[in-house]
Amino acid sequence: MKKIFTVTICSLLFTIITAGTPVFAGSANKNTPGPGDTTAVTKPAGYYANSIFKLRLDSITKEVPLDYNEYVQTYIDTYSRHKDEMSKVLGLAKYYFPIYEKAFREAGIPEEIKYLSIVESKLDPTAVSRVGATGPWQFMAATAKMYGLNMDSYVDERRDPVRASYAAAAYLKDAYLEFGDWLLAIASYNCGKSSVERAIEKAGALDFWSIRQYLPAETRNYVPAYIGVAYVMNYAKEHDIEAMPWNFAQAGADTVMVNHFVPLSNVSKALNVDLHQLSLLNPAYTRQIINGSAAVPRKLIIPVPAKENYNALYAALNEDTTVAELSSPVATSSSVYKEAPARKLPESHVVKRGETLAGIADRFGVELQDLKDWNNIRGNKAVVGKKLWLNDLHQTSVQQPAAKRDLKVIQYKSYPDTQQNTGRG
Repeated sequence: MKKIFTVTICSLLFTIITAGTPVFAGSANKNTPGPGDTTAVTKPAGYYANSIFKLRLDSITKEVPLDYNEYVQTYIDTYSRHKDEMSKVLGLAKYYFPIYEKAFREAGIPEEIKYLSIVESKLDPTAVSRVGATGPWQFMAATAKMYGLNMDSYVDERRDPVRASYAAAAYLKDAYLEFGDWLLAIASYNCGKSSVERAIEKAGALDFWSIRQYLPAETRNYVPAYIGVAYVMNYAKEHDIEAMPWNFAQAGADTVMVNHFVPLSNVSKALNVDLHQLSLLNPAYTRQIINGSAAVPRKLIIPVPAKENYNALYAALNEDTTVAELSSPVATSSSVYKEAPARKLPESHVVKRGETLAGIADRFGVELQDLKDWNNIRGNKAVVGKKLWLNDLHQTSVQQPAAKRDLKVIQYKSYPDTQQNTGRG
């Protein structure tokens, strides 16, 4: 009897271990995206081919193949069990997904890759892994710099959902151009292109499932995790998962371009909103100070303000503070104050590696189409080393009065465009 009992216990332990550890067991970790290498219990012949899960995955498949097998099933089970976590993610997705989708459309990569950010960070812009990967797309510092993200004592653009999404899109597009397969591009986002290249050489194949065994352990499950979370996000209701409301996601937000140092705490008081929530809308400002300047105005994202708060907001954006360097005047929204001060922008910008036209337009507060028109650009490619004009002044007569050069208006517009399903930076 003892022998039978021991065998039974061992069997149960083996089943638990092979089921994997919870995806949401800890904070975001780029090197440990989820369970370890998994081997599901053997199923009857034809089980996976005829499964409802396969039929559902087939129905939502677009450009990225959503294959179904025992590894994917493990992650479907794992994500669908964590109902509270997925409920929160569904709520946050209403705000973040329009940003991702716009960035991906403009970069020319499949919008459904937006689900990868859930595997990376659970849509948390402040997530930091044990090895230092940061933000919703979990960029390491070196890779972030390669793709145009800036980090200094005030700003970490890895935490900016908009700019980081464009950088992630640029990386994934580069990887796809190299491998010609979206699942391999996704795998490389976890382990690097060189690891995928070595696995391809060893396997003599060019698809993820054929080279899977030659990839690092965490990457073997990274793609199944992506497919699993894509399934749950599309079939949440079938698993009794409802979106947890997030106020800003429902109400939308607006943008104010600021060329001044402004503490978020001042804005929080003026708008009567929670400082933590305001910081989540502006996660890139690591010191909770908007370090705008005349040369590089910065975006301040705020909940759509009530009319009665306009005056208080204007005062908060213009008042002197006790912080030593917070002294210069601020440019604010023409909707908040019709006679908004003009701001000065650089005349031109030289494209750096990893930058996109949309990213450059967002950085300097101009419309993408205007940027393309000013530089006679028809496509969407930003050529490294090319000088881009940031206004149309170079197209006007040299006799044009110099005063006209300062007539720049800072626009107050919805951001992200949650109602129109767009957004970018």
